[in-house]
Amino acid sequence: MSKATPETKEACKTIFLFLGVLTALSSIGYYAILKLNPSSIYVGALMISPTVAAFIILKIKGRPISSLPWSLKELKYLKRSYTTPILYVSIAYALIWIFGFGDLVNTERIAQWSEDLGIAASNQTIVIVVMVFLLVTVGVIKNLGSTLGEEIGWRGFLIFELRKVMSFKALAIVSGVIWAIWHFPIINLIYGRGENLLLHMSAFTIMIVGMSVILAYYTFKSNSLWPAAVFHSIHNIYIQKICTPLTISNDATAFWIDEYGFMIPIITTIFAVYFWRKAEKEKL
Repeated sequence: MSKATPETKEACKTIFLFLGVLTALSSIGYYAILKLNPSSIYVGALMISPTVAAFIILKIKGRPISSLPWSLKELKYLKRSYTTPILYVSIAYALIWIFGFGDLVNTERIAQWSEDLGIAASNQTIVIVVMVFLLVTVGVIKNLGSTLGEEIGWRGFLIFELRKVMSFKALAIVSGVIWAIWHFPIINLIYGRGENLLLHMSAFTIMIVGMSVILAYYTFKSNSLWPAAVFHSIHNIYIQKICTPLTISNDATAFWIDEYGFMIPIITTIFAVYFWRKAEKEKL
């Protein structure tokens, strides 16, 4: 077995230092969310903690922030990172509606959208089209601030350090598991200590690991953090603001819908296998 090189040892130290700083910063954010008033300002502080941790490590290591992959030379990866989440979420929700794990369409949500838009509720189709268009354009851009707070740290910094010590396949899984565990306190807050907590955590972890494979692929192919930020933003908006709100729940819905049910993780895993093999063929 070959000995670890100085570069490998340095990368390992950097990774563990990043995780240590991230844990400390995140603990402050989670304390504020769980013990104080769980307002959006505390959630925002939590979401930027991966980036703040990355900036701190760069400062400690004497590396400039400009060393992160800020540039984007090929727009095609930005376009693909935008359409990929729409595709897998659409497939997942189509299956949910077809198999009766949820029904279309939630008229209460449409009525709320109608009020927000100032369009008569009788024009349901127009209300849906206008709101969906605004959410996947303006909504995604507004949400980029939050997703950048995570992605500068996860994809802009962490996976490039992991790449120094492990293969694409390994770093995709490791970064996904770390990312999932980082979310566990929030899932615990949502579902409490109910009997289905582990189920929802498992579903979320499967989804996040699958996403991490795709995100790592787009990041390394583009050598940029921007595709990951856009991907993350459209994923959140399309699920949380569009598909889930338009779905009418029934007794089976909780086990299949949203990021904490199993339909999206199943479809995401299928997509991840495709990108996994694609990365292998392209020798990423």
